[in-house]
Amino acid sequence: MKKAKLISIILVFCILIGGASIWLFAKDDGEISTWERRKLQQFPEIKWERVVDGKFMKEFVSYLSDQFPLRDELRRLKANVLFNFYQQKDNGGIYIQDGSASKIDSKINMSSVEHFTSRMDYLYDKYLKGTDCKVYYSIVPDKNYFLAEKGGYPHLDYDELYHLLSDELSYMSEIEIKHLLSAEDYYTTDTHWKQESIVDVANEIRQQMGLDAVTDYEEKSLGDFYGVYYGQSALPLDPDTLTYLTNNELSSCTVKNFENGSETKVYNEEKYTGLDPYDVYLSGAVSVLEITNPKGEEGKELVVFRDSFGSSLVPLLLSGYSKVTLIDIRYIMPDMISQFTEFGNQDVLILYSTMMVNSSSTLK
Repeated sequence: MKKAKLISIILVFCILIGGASIWLFAKDDGEISTWERRKLQQFPEIKWERVVDGKFMKEFVSYLSDQFPLRDELRRLKANVLFNFYQQKDNGGIYIQDGSASKIDSKINMSSVEHFTSRMDYLYDKYLKGTDCKVYYSIVPDKNYFLAEKGGYPHLDYDELYHLLSDELSYMSEIEIKHLLSAEDYYTTDTHWKQESIVDVANEIRQQMGLDAVTDYEEKSLGDFYGVYYGQSALPLDPDTLTYLTNNELSSCTVKNFENGSETKVYNEEKYTGLDPYDVYLSGAVSVLEITNPKGEEGKELVVFRDSFGSSLVPLLLSGYSKVTLIDIRYIMPDMISQFTEFGNQDVLILYSTMMVNSSSTLK
């Protein structure tokens, strides 16, 4: 009886493995994971030298993992078991607190902070020092600032991080904004803040730079938004709503993309159905953008060095400026910036999140 039972288990196991293998190689391979915001591994090229040096097998293992049948469903099942049955507090470093997902960032990475401040020093010394530019910086706190301690999760010392930056960037004027924010101002399924919730933040920055506050916006909602944490956590979180703020002045602006020479509007609704719907704001991650505002004051310009948080904030800073240039040094060497703008008497805003400061290796 025991032998027959063992044989039955082995047969069922072989059928499952065999069936999954047949399904794997019979189905069409996916190209991207919309939930995880990344490309999936494709079947690797078979060459003798790649087999010998191990590259083929390494890529083949990744291929099996990425293309396994019902992969997303199995990831969701695993996450639910870990959270609900085993009461695990996070999944791959992502936790849920007050219905909002965030990723653990437990300590200050000093080498990253030093790299960040050295990049800012370089930009200032090369382009801004000795000019009539008015230079400001503002650091966006990530969601952990509001959620981690409350939920008992490890988190970096934000007071110390801000203190370090204040010391190192003392030659710039700091614009503090963290006191204007709360966890509710961020998407529950994503890293970013909600544009409709940061009008007061934008107006604080505007007023610190000598501009009037702007509040006359019309909200336009595009629909459900599943942020990056939705896919990474694999948990059944409720979707956010993607909304943008507009008015006649914003509608009249044009945005030039220096990477491909295209011209778009401030909000690119075509991106809503793309890999990352957040790219609706200024078409997403681009090395250099130039926004022309025909209703702005002639000759009044703003330059923003930024990460992705700037995509949704900068539209709220446009009013009054005739030209706004956005530069993302994750995608362009700083030495090339002079090809796109000349510094003289602009307002200059350095705008980065604590996430970028603490993980700044992508800054060139």
